[in-house]
Amino acid sequence: MVFIFRLLAKYDKTEMRDFVNITKALADGTRIRVLLALRPGELCACQITELFGLAPSTMSKHLYLLRQAGLVDSRKEGRWIYYRLPGQEAPASVKQAIGWVHDSLADDPRIREDAKTLKAVLKCDPADLCKKQCRA
Repeated sequence: MVFIFRLLAKYDKTEMRDFVNITKALADGTRIRVLLALRPGELCACQITELFGLAPSTMSKHLYLLRQAGLVDSRKEGRWIYYRLPGQEAPASVKQAIGWVHDSLADDPRIREDAKTLKAVLKCDPADLCKKQCRA
């Protein structure tokens, strides 16, 4: 019986930690905008950085917090790191959080402007974006 209580206590702590990580990640407008920018599909870190016009180190911190919360997945291919929204295997809390963000802000004027800017960013070669960001 004591084992069950310890197991439940551990589960509750994990659930609380996940909730705190998700809410921390959603407590910043840039991170919310990143989630919405990823709705159409995967983006390279340099494309995300270009979209928001932030320093690579700043964007790296934002992406780290989103990944820690499970709100984005990443993969490395050569020197590139690609980010995407998690798939069907994501926990229900993550799916609900992403759905809530999308339902609440999909028609926001700033999000629509981001989508227009993203179209221009996607026309650029990621290697050129990376070189440009490394020089800045």
